[in-house]
Amino acid sequence: MTPLSAPLSLTIRTLWSLRRLTVKPMKNNVMLAFSTCPDTEVGRTLARGLVECGLAACVNIVPGVSSVYRWNGTVHEDAECLMIAKTTESGFGPLRDWLRKHHPYELPEVITVCVSDGLPAYLQWVEETVTSGPLDV
Repeated sequence: MTPLSAPLSLTIRTLWSLRRLTVKPMKNNVMLAFSTCPDTEVGRTLARGLVECGLAACVNIVPGVSSVYRWNGTVHEDAECLMIAKTTESGFGPLRDWLRKHHPYELPEVITVCVSDGLPAYLQWVEETVTSGPLDV
């Protein structure tokens, strides 16, 4: 080993041994559900319904979103609001169905991403708060 390669070799061995100490995200079933709506008034109505039904622990309403999309062969550009709902894997199906039933759009955006990590107490609160409540509320 040359004098220059020795420190590199030690660094690689050190990193290789540290790989086992890497903190892995905790397993949870929290999801973020995204849906756009025409304005904040509609967003508040939908958000309140989702929370009251127990389908979401919390819904953020983000105004001022500009959406460009193709619909029925024509490109549109509209001002919208984005709703970000905190739900669970088991709550997403009922949340999606509830939004489909109550949303004013013919084909509402309803998509999710899994939360890989977060403040454990917050994730626990979301899991305890979402009840996958009834669809008829």
